[in-house]
Amino acid sequence: MSAWLDPLRAALDEAAAPVTFFFRDDDAGWADAELVALLDVFAAREVPLDAAAIPLAVRDGLVAELVARCEAGTGLAVHQHGYAHLDHELGAGRRCEFGPHRARADQLADLAHGQAILREQFGPLLQPIFTPPWNRCTAATGDCLVELGVAALSRDRSAGRLDLRGLAELPICVDWLKTVKPTGRRRTRAELGEVLAERAWEGAPVGVMLHHAVMDAADRGGVDELLALLANHPGARCRSMTALLALSPEETPA
Repeated sequence: MSAWLDPLRAALDEAAAPVTFFFRDDDAGWADAELVALLDVFAAREVPLDAAAIPLAVRDGLVAELVARCEAGTGLAVHQHGYAHLDHELGAGRRCEFGPHRARADQLADLAHGQAILREQFGPLLQPIFTPPWNRCTAATGDCLVELGVAALSRDRSAGRLDLRGLAELPICVDWLKTVKPTGRRRTRAELGEVLAERAWEGAPVGVMLHHAVMDAADRGGVDELLALLANHPGARCRSMTALLALSPEETPA
C-alpha cells in the first residue's frame, strides 16, 4: 500500500542522524468537518500537527474542539494564519493579504486585531507563530510581527528569508497539494514520495504543508501512510513547530 514511500524509507534508512519533520495545516476556520477528520489521523498516530487559524473565520464550535484537543495532549497546536484570508493586491500581483500594496499601519492593525481575537479564544494555548495566507508577506509584515511579540514566521521556503532580528523562520518545503506546471495536474503519490525523499536527504527539518479543506479521504489515507512510516522509523522524528523554536541556535532550522 505504501510503496510510494520507498524512496523516503531508503533515505531514512541511510540518514546519518534522525531527520526531523513537522506538519502545518492551513485555513482552520474553513471546512470544519474535514479539519476534524485530519486531526483524527494525526491523533491516532500520535504525531504533532500545527493548525494555522484564520482569526475572522474560526467559530465557537471549532474553538471548543481545538481547545479540547490541545488540552488533551494530542499534539495539536494552534497559531495565527493571517486575519481574514483576503487578497489585497487586487490584480496588482500574486494573491497576498499582507503584500506590498498595503501600508505598514494597515498590516499592523489587522495583525494585532487577529492576534487579539485568537488570544481571546485560545488563551495561553495560542502559539507565537504566524503563517501568512498564500505563504506571502513583506519585510514590513515581519517588522509588525516583531513589534507584536510573535516569535516565528512560517512560509514556503521558496519565499526566501526575511532575516529579521527577533523573528525565527520555520519554512515548509513540501506542499502536499502542489500542482505540476504547465499542466496544473496534481503530483502523483509516487512523485510526492520522491520529493519527500529529496528533502530528507538535505538533512534540514522537513516542513510539510497541508490544506484540509481541499483534501479528500484518499489524501488523508496517504497522510496516514506517511505518518505510520515516520512514527515508527528510527531515522525520523516528528516535532511541533513550537518544539523546533525551543532548539538551541545551532539547531534552529535554516
